[in-house]
Amino acid sequence: MDFIERLNALATKVRNQRDAIQTEEATKNAFVMPFLSTVLGYDVFDPLEVVPEFTADVGLKRGEKIDYAIMRDGEVQILVECKRSSDPLDVEHASQLFRYFAVTNARIAMLTNGQVYNFYTDLDAPNKMDAKPFLVLDLADIDPVLVPEIAKLTKESFDLDSVISAAEELKYVGQIKREIAAQFKEPTDEWVKLITARVYSGSFTQRVREQFRGLVTKAAAQYLNDQVNGRLKSALGADEFTAAEVAPSPKPVHSAVIAEGDVKRDTEIVTTPEELEGYAIVKAIGCSEVKPERIVSRDAKSYFAVLLDDNNRKPIARLHFNGKNQRYIGIFDEQKNETRYAIDSLDEIYQYAEPIRAAIRSYL
Repeated sequence: MDFIERLNALATKVRNQRDAIQTEEATKNAFVMPFLSTVLGYDVFDPLEVVPEFTADVGLKRGEKIDYAIMRDGEVQILVECKRSSDPLDVEHASQLFRYFAVTNARIAMLTNGQVYNFYTDLDAPNKMDAKPFLVLDLADIDPVLVPEIAKLTKESFDLDSVISAAEELKYVGQIKREIAAQFKEPTDEWVKLITARVYSGSFTQRVREQFRGLVTKAAAQYLNDQVNGRLKSALGADEFTAAEVAPSPKPVHSAVIAEGDVKRDTEIVTTPEELEGYAIVKAIGCSEVKPERIVSRDAKSYFAVLLDDNNRKPIARLHFNGKNQRYIGIFDEQKNETRYAIDSLDEIYQYAEPIRAAIRSYL
């Protein structure tokens, strides 16, 4: 497997096993050691590469240990401190990393709970670990922009100079992205006031603040959806939405509970180009929640099914395109009830982007 495949494999393991991990030692064995060995490529059983329970006398703190030290050419390159998988990563609780960073040759420190990996260096002051990470890798939500930077820390491609040179930009861009995400989710008074001042000329009273807080939150969510849908349509070669396409309010025409085994392969069916195009749209929408390869199709005589993990117990949508006069898309709720909606063009599938994503999220 290549690097990204190994990273995704570990992410799947973390997602499936995280709730069963209760201790720090279990976190190390189940998640952290595989990250060091399988993903980064270091031999965790070779003390010349990975030293567990690394000890160095630091001032009055003698015999204090850090979980792992990754070595290259006899020198410490990366320090690793672990917490339980259920613990938040508060740098205040990782005092060993600060002390060891100052007395070793390490330029990279890693604080992890097995799912989230915070990487630190010394941008603010030489030989003093920064209080904020320059890179945050969350295996539950891998940012593809960060993958090449993580790859630079592997045994095969270790490039410390390149990592350090990119660290400052990564640090601030990452913090800005997380701040924007936080503001979109729950805007602060300052953010609400800033946006409101650009669209409202009246006094910014408490009533106005509360009114616009909801409006800013709603507008932010709609903007993100518009951006995602626009990129999906562009990637698929579709034209931009028109007001006529999104204005009608869809009406359900049929509901049914999906029966186990109802979705099946059938050698007598014929898959049409229109069904494949519809499947591509549903798959593109679902890529915001899971990796594309997890979204698969199964055609049947009366409908074209889109499933998660090729599992008929995880229906995402059904395309009912076999009728002579009308096409329908079937959407599933949390109880796996299917509701069909009439559509006149494939572009109208985009109107159901959120329920499609919600169906996928219900299986995660």
